[in-house]
Amino acid sequence: PYIDDIAADFPGLTIIMAHPAWPWVQEQLAIVVHKPNVYMDLSGYSPKYMDRSIIDYANYRTPDKMMFGSDYPFIRPLRWLNDYDNAGFRPEVEEGLLFRNAARLLGIEESFTYSGPRKAAD
Repeated sequence: PYIDDIAADFPGLTIIMAHPAWPWVQEQLAIVVHKPNVYMDLSGYSPKYMDRSIIDYANYRTPDKMMFGSDYPFIRPLRWLNDYDNAGFRPEVEEGLLFRNAARLLGIEESFTYSGPRKAAD
């Protein structure tokens, strides 16, 4: 509830919630849906261990409000990406999740071109 209150009190503040918030995943997803200034990164867990609802929201409900995060050095980016491939994310959301959403929030969207996940070093 604290993030929800802060997001409501400061609508101009961009908030990125780090790590899927088990066991509060449903609350976290509700805040992402309800508050236009709140986003979620997918760090802290390998995609193969994520709650299925996170993947469903990323695929259909909030694909523009979620973004990649590996939690390096605990989860190496290449491992995260390999697990991502088998987690059930739709191909149509890949560019947004792995690049475009974060670039838009950082204001660097026009400065870079997405070249696919396997071009990055581990």
